Amino acid sequence: MSPSEILEWFNQTPVDKPWSFTGCKPSDTGKWTHGYHRYPAKFIPQLVERLMDTYITNEPASINDPFMGCGTTVVSAISRGFHASGTDINKVAHLVTGAKAQAIHPDYLEEKVKRFLSQISCFEEAPGFFQVSQVKPHIPEKHLERIDYWFTGSVRDKLGKILSLILAETDPVVQSFLLVAFSHVLKTCSIWSQGSTKPTRDMKKRPTPPYHAIKRHLLKMLRGNAQFYDVVLPQVKDNPDNYLNLQIGSATTQAVPDDSVDLIISSSPYVTSYEYADVHQLSTLWLDLADDLKAYRKQFIGTSYKQYEDKSLLSQIASEIVDGMVPKSKKKAKEIEAFFIDMQEVFNESFRILKPGGRCCYVIGNTKLRGVPILNAEAFAESLQYSGFKLDRLIKREIPLKILPQKRDEKTGRFASKDKADAEAYPTEYIVIGLKE
Repeated sequence: MSPSEILEWFNQTPVDKPWSFTGCKPSDTGKWTHGYHRYPAKFIPQLVERLMDTYITNEPASINDPFMGCGTTVVSAISRGFHASGTDINKVAHLVTGAKAQAIHPDYLEEKVKRFLSQISCFEEAPGFFQVSQVKPHIPEKHLERIDYWFTGSVRDKLGKILSLILAETDPVVQSFLLVAFSHVLKTCSIWSQGSTKPTRDMKKRPTPPYHAIKRHLLKMLRGNAQFYDVVLPQVKDNPDNYLNLQIGSATTQAVPDDSVDLIISSSPYVTSYEYADVHQLSTLWLDLADDLKAYRKQFIGTSYKQYEDKSLLSQIASEIVDGMVPKSKKKAKEIEAFFIDMQEVFNESFRILKPGGRCCYVIGNTKLRGVPILNAEAFAESLQYSGFKLDRLIKREIPLKILPQKRDEKTGRFASKDKADAEAYPTEYIVIGLKE
């Protein structure tokens, strides 16, 4: 399709109501292990499951997500006995997905968690014992200044002691399970503004005591694991490494063989939206996942910290978006350009790893920034063709449950509260599907 034909195709495509999943409750979208960890902009498992129902005709299939995030695609694939591969530059994402995709025997895990909770209960319930405890807090020294910026001294020390005990766990699967719980509660236990995805302090906030926060969440995770264990096939539970290939790295260079994947399902980063390195800053600091946060940020696709001077766009639609932004902000134009250049390379990689007859399904929304329409989905469609795909299908859906910032100030482009904003950020989104013939 030409750029004009693509634009017309999008204009003529109505909302497909069944793909909005309006009847799903939070208990449905957070089933199994899907509720292990907060993660912005994650899509729901029902969407992944319907795409697998629609396009997978052979078993066992191989499913891939180049932006695996918190693992929705990976967990959904494992639940059906499929092989699952995923990549993410975000080391927190790798930790979370790995834990969510492991179905641990419920009795064994419950015994481990009870023992751990018993060990840490004294940190909250007996302050005197806490003071004389021989457990040395594990607090990364090189990040101490930033940790102190976000945590009060007493909370910091309790979290450090909890982390020490987690790191002493000898079963790596259980340790990852506990680390995910620890990571999840960090925001609640900090003075990070609870309602904000931006790194903003709330000096009036009363942090939740660490023991109570992690106990409550671990009990929830235990229920999720038990439910997941019931649906995972025995051969997958017994040999998870044979079904999982999860990597820390760029979506542009996946550790996946040529012509080996049946279906790709992914929700890519949204340009100008979330800074994932900042969103997960607390976990990155505590778990010592990056020596240099500034350098770490620049590796992410869709970040405002990246620009290119030696690469050019192929997509005409993307080029016109960039040109439209130049009079508003040359810096923002370069950031948008870098995003679409990176995505072109991701689509090239998708084409490499898919089997002939395989499909890629990219979930993406459009928005408006500083008055300029950011037609992410249309640019994706055109770019898929440059990578060798045939445009196979377009699904337009409303997003009543997807966790995305919903309102923008059109003038500044910043996300804002409903009463102060004048434009929907992502009122609908698209699933752009390419076929490798």
